[in-house]
Amino acid sequence: MSSISNTVHQSTLDDPKWVRWSLITIALGFIILFLCVPLLLVIIQAFSKGFAAYFSALNQHDMLAAMRLTLLTALITVPLNTIFGLAAAWAITRFDFRGKDFLITLIDLPFSVSPVISGLIFVLMFGAQGWLGHWLMVNDIKIIFAVPGIVLATLFITFPFVARQLIPFMQEMGSEEEEAALSLGASGWKMFFFITLPNIKWALLYGVLLCNARAMGEFGAVSVVSGHIRGLTNTLPLHVEVSYNEYDSVSAFAGASILAGLAIMTLILKTLLEWKQQSSRQSH
Repeated sequence: MSSISNTVHQSTLDDPKWVRWSLITIALGFIILFLCVPLLLVIIQAFSKGFAAYFSALNQHDMLAAMRLTLLTALITVPLNTIFGLAAAWAITRFDFRGKDFLITLIDLPFSVSPVISGLIFVLMFGAQGWLGHWLMVNDIKIIFAVPGIVLATLFITFPFVARQLIPFMQEMGSEEEEAALSLGASGWKMFFFITLPNIKWALLYGVLLCNARAMGEFGAVSVVSGHIRGLTNTLPLHVEVSYNEYDSVSAFAGASILAGLAIMTLILKTLLEWKQQSSRQSH
């Protein structure tokens, strides 16, 4: 098998130079056309009327409110999803139980369901005409078109990210070190903090990073449950859409530039964490 793999690898290296350069050119062309150029245009449009107009747009009340709501949503959903991801990964990789495959399927559910459909589900549950709508109205509890609905929708969309990064890594890591620690008298918490957590820290941070990026950039599900109330339920992506539809291009592209900067930072940190994670795997 290894000889076949080496033969295939060698034949790939022996491809003519024009084939390799053609493939590289096509890949770079797609990256430049569909990634670099749009990002560059966002920056150009954001500063099209000067730095003063750009910073004035960032200091608008609705813009600041959208930033605060986006940050608040991430601050709530990311820690909750981190706890869930750790618990789910621990249960799936360290125990055998009935329904294990079903649990894995449920974790993957947000990946297969459209974000808009996810938001609609919450409207059908908590909206005025939903299953719990009458009870919520009687008790003066507002979820849809309010911050709780935005948090719930974002929580649903982002909860697979941490678990999906930890599960394969913990399966590959095995449980020998943890079993050794327990056999030497370590408690469960000591084993977790001194054995498990140091081993999975880079995979955990990688999952948290992706979860945070999705939480701050989510549009579809949040758009359905928010009601688009300016200054109250508009997150930053929604504020960009509203501003653009109202022909306030400077405000729209200023908000988009913040999201673009977040995306670039995420890519840089993602690359670093992938390198750290790969180094951690090789050490095991």
